[in-house]
Amino acid sequence: MSRLITRRNALVGIGAGLLAGCDAVGKSGTGRELLFTAENMHRWLQRTISSPTALAPEFSRAQMSPYFRTNGNRTADTPDYQALLADRFASYRLAVDGLVARPLSLSLDQIRSMPTRTQITRHDCVEGWSAIGEWHGPPLKLILDQAGLSDRAKYIVFHCFDRFGANSYYESIDLIDAFHPQTILAWAMNRRNLPVGHGAPLRLRVERQLGYKHAKFIRRIEAVDSLAGIGRGKGGFWEDIADYEWYAGI
Repeated sequence: MSRLITRRNALVGIGAGLLAGCDAVGKSGTGRELLFTAENMHRWLQRTISSPTALAPEFSRAQMSPYFRTNGNRTADTPDYQALLADRFASYRLAVDGLVARPLSLSLDQIRSMPTRTQITRHDCVEGWSAIGEWHGPPLKLILDQAGLSDRAKYIVFHCFDRFGANSYYESIDLIDAFHPQTILAWAMNRRNLPVGHGAPLRLRVERQLGYKHAKFIRRIEAVDSLAGIGRGKGGFWEDIADYEWYAGI
């Protein structure tokens, strides 16, 4: 009987073969731990097998899901977000700072006036469900270019209005995903302004990763050279508290 080999199975199989022959590398332990964790191997293999600029599948409007569940928090139950919501985000400002030459403070109108990309893609949730929706917003690259990203920057961190208990939500991606053509800051969904449940006024769409990487309720974008010292240092809320993989490529 033939066996269906998924992309993930292929990555695991190739990784097992490579690991079998790597005993001579980093026998002291530290180098081996850094280079050959399952997460690092997953990221390295996926980007070796496919081009870093390869696009996630896009769909037609006829293929869009009639119902698109919300992932994560349905709102940001914090006073500053609720005040913005009450005035329909008229006073919203997106901060862009960290390792940039020109820190930005962008209104929602300024973001909506930028060149935009529209894409109909599938959202894959770590909980096992998927849905297809249409997203509209400027490529993240445009904003990073406007801010003047430093050569020292290695990661882009998204700080969010919503919280889980005492912890603010945040996520991060590296520069390969930050400059990917399908990585956008979406302000509209299905041809309407982004609903609150889906992260209004602005959310990340990083289409080649699982849904928990698509930060919602974004208030600040920070360019950094290290993830240490942010949250618990693992690069994201769920990575910190539940040991989710930092690289969630699909």
